Amino acid sequence: MAALIGTASSTSFLPLGHSSSAIPKLASLSHPTDSGQYNWRKVYGGIGIPVRNGRSQLRVSISNIATENGAAEQGQAQKLAKESQRPVYPFSAIVGQDEMKLCLLLNVIDPKIGGVMIMGDRGTGKSTTVRSLVDLLPEIKVVAGDPFNSDPEDPELMAMEVRERILKGVKVPVMMTKINMVDLPLGATEDRVCGTIDIEKALTEGVKAFEPGLLAKANRGILYVDEVNLLDDHLVDVLLDSAASGWNTVEREGISISHPAQFILIGSGNPEEGELRPQLLDRFGLHAQVGTVKDAELRVKIVEERARFDRNPKEFRESYRAEQEKLQHQISAARSSLSSVHIDHDLRVRISKVCAELNVDGLRGDIVTNRAAKALAALKGRDKVGPEDIATVIPNCLRHRLRKDPLESIDSGLLVIEKFYEVFS
Repeated sequence: MAALIGTASSTSFLPLGHSSSAIPKLASLSHPTDSGQYNWRKVYGGIGIPVRNGRSQLRVSISNIATENGAAEQGQAQKLAKESQRPVYPFSAIVGQDEMKLCLLLNVIDPKIGGVMIMGDRGTGKSTTVRSLVDLLPEIKVVAGDPFNSDPEDPELMAMEVRERILKGVKVPVMMTKINMVDLPLGATEDRVCGTIDIEKALTEGVKAFEPGLLAKANRGILYVDEVNLLDDHLVDVLLDSAASGWNTVEREGISISHPAQFILIGSGNPEEGELRPQLLDRFGLHAQVGTVKDAELRVKIVEERARFDRNPKEFRESYRAEQEKLQHQISAARSSLSSVHIDHDLRVRISKVCAELNVDGLRGDIVTNRAAKALAALKGRDKVGPEDIATVIPNCLRHRLRKDPLESIDSGLLVIEKFYEVFS
């Protein structure tokens, strides 16, 4: 999927009180000025500071907000990247694994559900299914050229520089782009994930330049971690901190930089390779259990479909275009109607009663079950949640939140279903 690419067209750094119309003039100032005056320097793709008498000041700003021309260049770059990317297996062509597919679709409809953890046997199509979601992701409004995918309308999803510009009345260029999906490799370093200060630029040019990391790229998008149960503890801590606050703060070399980092966290793994830390497991809104298909006819169909895709990916994707477009429209309609879907108070009380009787810690289980049930009703084209919607999603919402009993042989999902029918009957 095309990633947002910063352009060479950047804002300069202005003393308070100057208007944005002065930017072109100040951007060209690179010679020494009189004592007490600022020597303006530009840092492309990072942050920069004005320098007075060779010493750094405290003011910090981001210098990668594009102009109107930058927005057009960025759109062209995204189009070229989309045409040259590797072909992705169509989501509609995936046979079976309905539980996993439903959990992913519900998160696309309502990102506040909080992501999905997919656990199951190896070779069951977990990574293939997640990556096939790229084609179905809807478009969102972003500030062109901003590395943090800032929302031009929601202050909570804006980078600090964008917020300052809007407060000053400066018009920022806006463009439509697909929701981003970012892969977090197991071998990633903390600096690559969080972002870091460019020390070389600080020493050679006298400026502190910030290089955004994967969390910046994943803001308002999807962060996918394959084999998440093998992720290093220090990266798990970083994810926990960002998932809890919705912001990523980088403390490097005496400077503090914060940017929004609200993403849908999707993880997949094999339980045989190790358990996930309970703190991180609780951050996933839904939990999907994936098993190997047992039906021989179905297995043959999966093998044949995969062989067709490997033989001619373009032709295979074309054969599923109509189904993909139909699902895209269904998702867009569900996202639009989600705010009008309501759930009766009696059903809310029963959901909370199920959570209480299962001894679920905290209230995340209650919140996620309500959200997932509403998203499912919206996906089905209804404006009211019914008990059948709750019955479908509640095992995925609560299964991973139950306390582990080493002597218990029953699957936790079955325990949730039994309690649901006991309460709702």
